Amino acid sequence: MAAQNNAPLPDGLEIAGYRIVKKIASGGFSIVYLAYDPDGNTVAIKEYLPSALALRQAGELVPVIAKANLPVFRIGLKCFFEEGRALALIAHPNVVRVLNFFRANETVYMVMAYESGNSLQEHIARYNAKGSRISETFIRQVFASACSGLREVHANKLLHLDLKPANIYLRTDGSPLLLDFGAARQTINADVPKLTPMYTPGFAPPDLYSRLSALGPWSDIYSIGASLFACMAGSPPQPADQRKQNDQMAVRFDKLNGIYSDDLVNMVRSCLEMDPLARPQSVFAVQKVLQMPVVTAPTAVPVAGLGDQLRAFAGKVGLFGRKASAADTPAERVDPN
Repeated sequence: MAAQNNAPLPDGLEIAGYRIVKKIASGGFSIVYLAYDPDGNTVAIKEYLPSALALRQAGELVPVIAKANLPVFRIGLKCFFEEGRALALIAHPNVVRVLNFFRANETVYMVMAYESGNSLQEHIARYNAKGSRISETFIRQVFASACSGLREVHANKLLHLDLKPANIYLRTDGSPLLLDFGAARQTINADVPKLTPMYTPGFAPPDLYSRLSALGPWSDIYSIGASLFACMAGSPPQPADQRKQNDQMAVRFDKLNGIYSDDLVNMVRSCLEMDPLARPQSVFAVQKVLQMPVVTAPTAVPVAGLGDQLRAFAGKVGLFGRKASAADTPAERVDPN
């Protein structure tokens, strides 16, 4: 993750009717703030501010952009704006809700609903720390709902393209929320400032590694499979570029036999096929398997229900950091890159 060296907006600043409370996350691509809307509701505001292209000193509002970086900055800004506009059209309980987006300080801001909960990645880490496995019941429930949100995204002719446990957020009631879309986002090379496709090793499909490969729902299906695998194995799959040279996933799948049902293991295996045509051809097909009763009941996995598992460790934490309070130390949960 690239570092964000720019100064955040000052606490208490009024901008487009919103009042900034504090910075709660940052990265090389953006800065995220906790804020209040004109009615006093808590929101999260993401500011487009790529540190490789723009510089903002403490006490300033408008970043300084070198003339040579201006074309790339504007292209990225347009992508960010278009992403916000596209997501604002989606109203689904399993997709992050974009409430507003606006221009100010010569950049763009995306206003999102603020939720309580934590990321699926944090959930995996807690189970790893205990040396235990996440139950199949939990996995099926979370991903069946996540697939429902992804189907809505695809129905709106959008792709996520950055699905991973860090971008699957679990509310305190256990329901998942897809966030941090990568379809309209780009990473920026700090050495030679230019826009390049964004991907996360292990979760990115091989389709993203080649400019010649077509992207489509099958690309997100690979990432859904990778996220499922991470829940089951406790770690991401082997990165797709390494698999082309020496694919070791068969051995890793063998270790899941007897722990999770054959139906689930085989479905995840098919999602992670290197050939897009060998994967399930729709998210609905994946969802159908997830909603099926478990044929072979796993014996070595905790069987606590979804709510029980979450309540076992979940405190009140926020969608883009820990619980919103002035005394809290910001937790950089969002991956703004």
